[in-house]
Amino acid sequence: MPWRKPFEQPGQRIAPVIWFVVWAGITGVGVALQPDPHGHGTHQQLGLMPCPSVLAFNRPCPGCGLTTSWTRLLHGDLAGAFAAHALGPIAYLLFTVSAWLGLVGVLRGFRLDSDSPHFNRLVTVAATVFFIYGLTRMALVNDYRSPRERILVQTAWQAVQPKPDAAPPK
Repeated sequence: MPWRKPFEQPGQRIAPVIWFVVWAGITGVGVALQPDPHGHGTHQQLGLMPCPSVLAFNRPCPGCGLTTSWTRLLHGDLAGAFAAHALGPIAYLLFTVSAWLGLVGVLRGFRLDSDSPHFNRLVTVAATVFFIYGLTRMALVNDYRSPRERILVQTAWQAVQPKPDAAPPK
C-alpha cells in the first residue's frame, strides 16, 4: 500500500509507540478535564496561563479553543466541540487514527510512510487550512475574553496605572 512501508531499522518502531502513548496521555487528560463553558480556556485547569492573544488583543489565536474542543468531544458533546474550534474534532480524529495505525503497524511490521511526497502535501494542506481558519477567526472575532480573563486584564491594567495621589518619582 502506498501509505505504509516495512520497518528498515529496529529503532523505527519506537516513534509510533511514543506517538500512541502521547495520544493516550492527551486523551486521558481530556477525559479528566471539565470543558470551560466559555468555549476556550480549558487548558488553564492544567496550570497554564490564558492565551496571550486573548489577553492582549481580545481575539483568539489559531489554536484557541482546541483543548476545550477535544475535551468536549471526549465528553460526548460533538456540537460543543465544533463550536469551540471548528477544526478541533477533525484534528482529534486524525490524531487518533494516526496513533492507532502506528500501533497496529508496530504489531504487524509496517510503518506509516511519513516521508512520502503525498504525506508531505497532506500535512502542508492541513497546516495551511488550520492557519487560514485561525487567522480568519482572529480577524473576525472580537470580544473573545471570558469574564475571568476580563478581570485579569483589568487588574493588570490597574496595577500599572499611576496613582493620582502619589508623588512623581524623582
